[in-house]
Amino acid sequence: MTAGQERDYVLGTHDEEIERLALQHRVWRPRASDAWRRAGFSVGQTLLDVGCGPGHATVDLAEIVGSRGRVVAMDRSRRFLDFLEQTRDRRGLRQIEVHEIDLDLDPMPDVQADGAWCRWVFAFVPRRRELLARLARAIRPGGTVVLHEYYDYRTWRYVPRSEAIESFVQAVMDGWRANGGEPDVGMDLPGWLEEEGFEIRTLESIIHMVPAGNYVWQWAKAFLATGPERMVELGQLTRAQADAIAAAHAALEANPRARVITPAVVEIIAVRR
Repeated sequence: MTAGQERDYVLGTHDEEIERLALQHRVWRPRASDAWRRAGFSVGQTLLDVGCGPGHATVDLAEIVGSRGRVVAMDRSRRFLDFLEQTRDRRGLRQIEVHEIDLDLDPMPDVQADGAWCRWVFAFVPRRRELLARLARAIRPGGTVVLHEYYDYRTWRYVPRSEAIESFVQAVMDGWRANGGEPDVGMDLPGWLEEEGFEIRTLESIIHMVPAGNYVWQWAKAFLATGPERMVELGQLTRAQADAIAAAHAALEANPRARVITPAVVEIIAVRR
């Protein structure tokens, strides 16, 4: 790869994806903040943000550790990291340290962190077991990791059922796997963590079933607004299929009795022995 070349993701690194990730973080911020509190993340600590993307969670973590702490943010997308660095500099958050690394291949920064945060990263990397081993080595004994990963992506569906959207969900999963990822990696992570010397403190399933007026609906809606278009670009969906998905979602959103059931997420809080 030549210098300055963007390392793209399946879902892209364009402006629309940065905006979607911002909305996603806003929807999930209460869950993340509660998990960080229960994990003991606090002032003065060194925390890792593994697969930080454009850094929406990184900024929250920086505010937790304060000026005496340190947040080590890692991602392979230069475009995402540029966005994070601009945010850091604009807000004067000098405790944020940015590293451009490929989590599937590159070593992590040489640090013994007090904790780590990772959300929807292991699902995308082919060498996920090796990534966890490298993460374990970067956590000091007594340090805590907080992970949010899918364990049953197929639970994402609507009431009333939509064949177009359920087919889209399956296509998303197929696309992940074709690129070496595993959308249901949350099934594997608890056992792998124990093999790496972690004690599981919390295992919690997170799934929602909500109407269009609920904020969580916006999380699914945002992905349905950008995901099909990205898959048309990649040749994974036809224009007719993408249009059918958009029409199906518009009909559901207009139905006061409709509900979205979100992809099943496992929250893991684990402490390194």
